[in-house]
Amino acid sequence: MHSRTPDPSAPGGRPLTAELTAAVAGARRRAQRDGDRQIDTAHLLHSLLEADADARRALPGGPPQVARLLGYLVQRSIGYGLRWSATVEDSQALPRPPAGGAPGWSPAAATAMAAAATRAGARGARRVHGTDLLAALAHDPRCRAVDVLRRAGVDLMALDARLHPEVRQARSG
Repeated sequence: MHSRTPDPSAPGGRPLTAELTAAVAGARRRAQRDGDRQIDTAHLLHSLLEADADARRALPGGPPQVARLLGYLVQRSIGYGLRWSATVEDSQALPRPPAGGAPGWSPAAATAMAAAATRAGARGARRVHGTDLLAALAHDPRCRAVDVLRRAGVDLMALDARLHPEVRQARSG
C-alpha cells in the first residue's frame, strides 16, 4: 500500500509509503495528546512500530523485543517521558536539515525524516519506507528514540546490520 502524495508537513520532500504516512500521523496525534509542541523521535518510533510490520520485523529480538520496546514507549507516554516535557529534542549528533527546520518537528525528528528520504533515494526507491526511518532514528546516538531502544535492550549494532545488509555483504565479500 502506498501514499500517492508526500505529507507536505513531513521533512524530506519524498512520498511516503502508506504505513509511514500512518506512522507520521500517529506521531503527530501522540505529540498533541501528550501536550508536546513538536513531534520527537520517540513519538516517531512509537507510531512506526505500531504502523509498520517491516519496521517491527527489523528488530533483532523479534516479537518479544517489540513487546518490550512498546512497553517502554507506553511508559514514556504515561510518565517516563516527563523529563523530556517542555524541552526541544535536538541531539546535534547529525547534520541538521536546511535552515528553518520543519514546523511542528523537533530538530532531531526533522533530521531523521530527511535522512530517511535520502536513504530511500540512495536505494533507488520512489517512496520512503518505515525501515528507512528506523535506520535514520537508530543512526542518531543521542536522540530520544535511541535512548528508548537502549533501555529496551535493543542491540543497535545488530539492528544496523539488519537495516544495512549491503554493508554486511561488502565486509564479508
